[in-house]
Amino acid sequence: MFLGVSIIADRFMASIEVITSQERQITIKKPNGEKITTTVRIWNETVSNLTLMALGSSAPEILLSVVEVCGHNFNAGELGPNTIVGSAAFNMFVIIGLCVSVIPEGETRKVKHLRVFFVTATWSVFAYTWLYLILSVISPGVVEIWEGLLTLFFFPLCVGLAYVADRRLLFYKYMYKRYRAGKRKGMIIETEGEPELPSKVDIEMDGKMLNSHGEETEFDLKELDEEESRREVARILKELKQKHPEKETEQLIELANYQVLTHQQKSRAFYRCQATRIMTGAGNILKKHAADQAKKATQHDICSEVSLNDFSSKVFFDPGTYQCLENCGTVALNVVRRGGDLTSTVSVDYRTEDGTANAGSDYQFTEGTIVFKPGETEKEIRIDIIDDDIFEEDEHFLVHLSNVKVISEGTSSDKYEANHVDALAGLGLPCTATVTIFDDDHAGIFTFEEPVVTVSESVGVMEVKVIRTSGARGVVVVPYKTMEGTAKGGGEDFEDTHGVLEFENDEIFKTIQINIIDDEEYEKNKNFFLEICEPRLLEMSERKAVLLQEVGKLFLFTCSGRDVYRKVQGRDHPAPSAIINITDEGGEEVLTKKEEEERRIAEMGRPMLGEHVKLEVIIEESYEFKSTVDKLLKKTNLALVIGTNSWREQFVEAITVSSGDDDDDDCGEEKLPSCFDYVMHFLTVFWKLLFAFVPPTDYWNGWACFVVSISVIGLLTAVIGDLASHFGCTVGLKDSVTAVVFVALGTSVPDTFASKVAAIQDQYADASIGNVTGSNAVNVFLGIGVAWSIAAIFHRSKGREFKVDPGTLAFSVTLFTIFAFICIAVLIYRRRPEIGGELGGPRVPKILTTCLFFSLWLMYIVFSSLEAYCHIKGF
Repeated sequence: MFLGVSIIADRFMASIEVITSQERQITIKKPNGEKITTTVRIWNETVSNLTLMALGSSAPEILLSVVEVCGHNFNAGELGPNTIVGSAAFNMFVIIGLCVSVIPEGETRKVKHLRVFFVTATWSVFAYTWLYLILSVISPGVVEIWEGLLTLFFFPLCVGLAYVADRRLLFYKYMYKRYRAGKRKGMIIETEGEPELPSKVDIEMDGKMLNSHGEETEFDLKELDEEESRREVARILKELKQKHPEKETEQLIELANYQVLTHQQKSRAFYRCQATRIMTGAGNILKKHAADQAKKATQHDICSEVSLNDFSSKVFFDPGTYQCLENCGTVALNVVRRGGDLTSTVSVDYRTEDGTANAGSDYQFTEGTIVFKPGETEKEIRIDIIDDDIFEEDEHFLVHLSNVKVISEGTSSDKYEANHVDALAGLGLPCTATVTIFDDDHAGIFTFEEPVVTVSESVGVMEVKVIRTSGARGVVVVPYKTMEGTAKGGGEDFEDTHGVLEFENDEIFKTIQINIIDDEEYEKNKNFFLEICEPRLLEMSERKAVLLQEVGKLFLFTCSGRDVYRKVQGRDHPAPSAIINITDEGGEEVLTKKEEEERRIAEMGRPMLGEHVKLEVIIEESYEFKSTVDKLLKKTNLALVIGTNSWREQFVEAITVSSGDDDDDDCGEEKLPSCFDYVMHFLTVFWKLLFAFVPPTDYWNGWACFVVSISVIGLLTAVIGDLASHFGCTVGLKDSVTAVVFVALGTSVPDTFASKVAAIQDQYADASIGNVTGSNAVNVFLGIGVAWSIAAIFHRSKGREFKVDPGTLAFSVTLFTIFAFICIAVLIYRRRPEIGGELGGPRVPKILTTCLFFSLWLMYIVFSSLEAYCHIKGF
């Protein structure tokens, strides 16, 4: 029966995880005006832990108390209340003691939300103190209506105060957390004090202004948590690539997905579901989910680009821009046909249009029609370029395509049928080509194409183009070098590069190659600079060298029947036929007007730098890498892992045996089921099939599963209550002893496994022990408050009092309260730097703490049993 309750409680907790994982989008406006759209959970974490999560883990105990009262004609029973107290003792002493001991050697776990923990711990002690007061002090042996209702009212009050502490409302907003480094390496100690924040930080969210002193600062923290999650995923991917270079992308995604899910902070509901499924042979849900998602991810990424309209032919230029020198003679433009019926004949008209270049003086006006015959996909348009000896700026003209026609079958080639509907053929983009004519009468103006360029860190080798405009006459050298910005050279972010580009005569561009280092960061925005220095003519005539006053040695070569002088650049060159030496000695030289004009023209033709001589290179994260990280983040919603979307999926899972191996290894691959998995599966297969009829968690956002599951838990606890009573009668045990020993133990086993896994896997102690105190308080406020309020109201309506024997229960409650004070005091003491946290720590304190907590539970069991049989005096 306890296995059955565990399995239906697993379905119940899965529905709670789906309900509390629902998100909504908000828009945050930063002080600089930038708007960011992000998603936040609808449910506050603290509220969900104290309401639905606590109800899910404590549902059997709470419902057992309610069902027992209703089933005994609204008279008080011993089984329900004693089960609540016994379960609280088991949770507080055994589960926390176990969690302290299972932490790996040398590690610690601390409670993250310390204020919330203090609130819930206080309420858990107060709840049992209040239970003693209403039993033995305020109205001994009688529970009044107001006592029952006040007990029930304490539940929303407890949730509200915990919410206030979590959100820093009321007096909490005047208290701020600060952190300092502890003496031990890696230790962070939380303190209270003024925050080291700017005096005024305003953020607008969904039209509301938030500031650093308001209540909404956790959205900043959530944004930081999201960035931290991205960095963590990026780090995991990098480590896996280095560790498994031989694995394919699909395998790496599977491993990364598993590790991300393993290290992600999880809810109490997830750990409860994980523990139950491993215990019953349903397998490790993280490994199963990771394998399934990896297969879907690679299949989703393989997609091909398909034309929007496969039935229509598109005619366009490819490429859309062309460059040519003034002395090239003709320029060829490429026109292509793509898509549609390639067996048809298509024609298109073309026509040139002036830009800064003029037809007749810079190029020949051209117009005509080109015809694509069946099977032809490419055609050329040739346009004549006119050369002159006049120095001028670079110019351009346009070529337009128009009037696409389809030649019908049976018509002559010179008779076309107009294409009135864009169903057979039409113009694609670009349908206008731009032709730039570079003047070749100047040595050239050298520049980068743009002042800023952005590259992905995964590009490997980036190529930067240096273009030569306004002429391409002569051989010119252009020095270049890289300079650090926020990106560091020397192989950290890029490799330092320097050298000289040598432009040959009529050569209009050169490329510089720079190695970019890929360190696979999720978000990267670093920059460095590439600068070109003053260009110099490398080859010139002797007369031009004299006019430009080029000082130094010039080597004479014979090239194409003319004498060319080349300046020495420190490189090997063919042996010159003669050497001349030009010096600047002799002072100022008197030039004639003709020589002055020649010098002016020569100076105008000297190579020079253009507008963009310093290029800023911004290195950003790899798009592919970032996309992979984003996909993994989207898959880390734990509601998708433990939830179900169809009855078919539930029945398949019910009859499938999976490995329950929970080793924390790097491999996300599923292993073969063990003998224990098969045994537990066959013991629970009846319950699995029966509860597969519960609605899937996708229905009504989990609420359908929630309602049905809690109803079934109520029915099962009613049966368990009767079975426990019969068992006690059979072996001669009182109901109070049966409750605190057997029933409390049976209902708490899944929580024990869940807390153990949470303690090992989670980086904080909240999921393992932080929720124990909240659950203990909720047990009293709901289990006792609801049951006794109903019973008190019923008896008052009959003119009677609702009587409860305080004896054994009051003693049990008092004993638990005393031991709970000791337990909480020890946990607080363990936060001292010598130990480092509530869980784990040095070997000796860890063993002593575990032994102390186990001893408290044994003493509680022994003394409660002795008092029940009157061996010691109670109240």
